[in-house]
Amino acid sequence: MEEEMHTDAKIRAEIGTGCSPRGPGCSLRHFACEQNLLSRPDGSASFLQGDTSVLAGVYGPAEVKVSKEIFNKATLEVILRPKIGLPGVAEKSRERLIRNTCEAVVLGTLHPRTSITVVLQVVSNAGSLLACCLNAACMALVDAGVPMRALFCGVTCALDSDGTLVLDPTSKQEKEARAVLTFALDSVERKLLMSSTKGLYSDSELQQCLAAAQAASQHVFRFYRESLQRRYSKS
Repeated sequence: MEEEMHTDAKIRAEIGTGCSPRGPGCSLRHFACEQNLLSRPDGSASFLQGDTSVLAGVYGPAEVKVSKEIFNKATLEVILRPKIGLPGVAEKSRERLIRNTCEAVVLGTLHPRTSITVVLQVVSNAGSLLACCLNAACMALVDAGVPMRALFCGVTCALDSDGTLVLDPTSKQEKEARAVLTFALDSVERKLLMSSTKGLYSDSELQQCLAAAQAASQHVFRFYRESLQRRYSKS
């Protein structure tokens, strides 16, 4: 607990739409989010983490193909499109991880025999892409009014060669890291919904990264609230 409080004290998120660089005491890059950008989807959001940007659109609940119909809940699909070219193995893997996270929080039983489709377009990738995709998907689902039991967010941690933990790493930091771990957490109890890891790490380092991600998620959820308050106070 003492280690988690110490970690929380060190983590600060710079919130707002301005492009402020990461300071020496700031472990998270700045965030920016804009909802309801697209006219055709039922909900949409653009999410920016540092120089990593993802655009998300949500379609549904809508009519579903008979072959994909599930009689007691909604069919949830995730489509991830890279910045250039066609989706590859990496995109298909991220689609599965994002879909599993969304299915853990979306109340699909309220809309049986329908489809909910989340389409994610990578605009720029400067590190922590999976976490940014998760955050964009969450804000787009909120904009579409899809019922969820909780919000969720993604946080990426990197461990360098000497074991130093870096939150929300850039592409360069990810390439130089010994291990990169991404966690999806819910907003109610900070429960772990999904994890994706790459590289070598010990059990204690895994727990350290998870504790840091749980502490950092508080700042991401606070940004969600402030972003939504700004939007709805204008309307």
